[in-house]
Amino acid sequence: MDLLLPLPIVLPIISGLVMGFCPALKEKKIQRIFLISSLSLTMALVLIIAFQWNLRLNLFSITLELNILLQSDRLARFFTVLTAAMFLLVGIYSPRYMEHEGNESRFYMFFFLAQAMLLGVGYAGNLITLYIFFEMMSLLSAPLVLHSMSKTAIAAAFKFVYYSILGATLVLVGFFCIYAYGGSLEFTPGGVLDDMFLEGHEGLMLTGTMLAILGFSAKAGMFPLHAWLPTAHPVAPAPASALLSGIITKAGVLAVIRFVFYLVGADFVRGTWVQTVWLSLALVSVLLGAVLAFKEPVLKRRLAYSTISQVSYVMFGLATLSMGSFVGAMLHLTLHSLVKDALFLTAGIIIIQTGKTDVADLRGIGKTLPLSIFCFTILALCAVGIPPTGGFISKWYLATSSLAANLTVFSWLGPALLLLSALLAAGYLFPISINGFFPGRDFQGEGREAGPSMLIPLVVLSAAAVLLGTIPGPLISFFSSIVMGLM
Repeated sequence: MDLLLPLPIVLPIISGLVMGFCPALKEKKIQRIFLISSLSLTMALVLIIAFQWNLRLNLFSITLELNILLQSDRLARFFTVLTAAMFLLVGIYSPRYMEHEGNESRFYMFFFLAQAMLLGVGYAGNLITLYIFFEMMSLLSAPLVLHSMSKTAIAAAFKFVYYSILGATLVLVGFFCIYAYGGSLEFTPGGVLDDMFLEGHEGLMLTGTMLAILGFSAKAGMFPLHAWLPTAHPVAPAPASALLSGIITKAGVLAVIRFVFYLVGADFVRGTWVQTVWLSLALVSVLLGAVLAFKEPVLKRRLAYSTISQVSYVMFGLATLSMGSFVGAMLHLTLHSLVKDALFLTAGIIIIQTGKTDVADLRGIGKTLPLSIFCFTILALCAVGIPPTGGFISKWYLATSSLAANLTVFSWLGPALLLLSALLAAGYLFPISINGFFPGRDFQGEGREAGPSMLIPLVVLSAAAVLLGTIPGPLISFFSSIVMGLM
């Protein structure tokens, strides 16, 4: 069964190359059948692996000490199932939207290649494997940003790559420190640091840890390496924006979890300046993203700033280094993936059905796109954290665990800023729904609702976000089982 592990990575690579270079797939109907079939088969393979127990496969060795290792522990199974599901739903949505953009074959080639690298990040069993797949993911997702080939798109893609290179450079310092002071590069719950090698070098190891957190957090959009997000999202096609915000930012979070909790160990970081800086940067990002989203007039850029704020909830929960906050962080990671994927899909429907991109132009949008804006309203309730949606459960865990932790000023400052950012989220999301459904008597509507292929993924994601709040028990138990071995 171990030989199953490479298949969900290899299949999207083959699918991407076939999609990009096979002339027969230029025909729209055949292209759609191939797209959905490939994504469904990948989803099936990921689910089969998810029901196996701790698969492990050493693919090959680079040197005697560096080997490419795949594994399927609980964290890997969660991330890969989430990734495959989001790609399948976005894949169902995307053909209708990409007719509007054009150059579908090129888009889907990099769409599949990015999926393969993300699944590789999920299944990575050691740091070198994670690093290789993570950087390949960065390079192969950049073409999704520059798809339109406009000057602004090319500039945004270059910015995306520059930030990725800077992040990779910072991570390398942490890589070298783990290699020098750890007993292994393999992900081990609780960490791999060797006291004999580490003695006298604790300060250097802490510095390497902080730089690795910053480097991986460039993908997660944490301050100060966040600026690529609001630049890339407005120019990328909506399906690409959904994946950038919903999944690729989560790859950054996953990499941080692997480095801190599976290599360095939470106990080594707890109570140090690294934890203080990490908490501070996360809370700055929470507030900064919310304030900038509140002031932003362009819908997709507003959602991008919101991602900076919302993903930083997750980073704050992880930086707290407590069991309850870890569970809350993972719940919010799941919720945000569902919500932000769906919000960007809604933005795409608005763009192709009405041609509108600014929030000020969306008055009465609920009259012309009633189901889309109804789903948008449900998703906004989730993002703000109104019960019984999933946002309430995740924020409850984050706030109560922070208050119970011995974090001096952060114990109360964290919940206070989470509450403030939730109020700001209400301020930048709810007016779209209110003005959309209650435009006034002089409103003259234009446009019509999208077709089933675009609405079905939106409805599924919205329903899942509510379901997470009404039946959170299974996920809470699952994440609790992960954190038990880490702390």
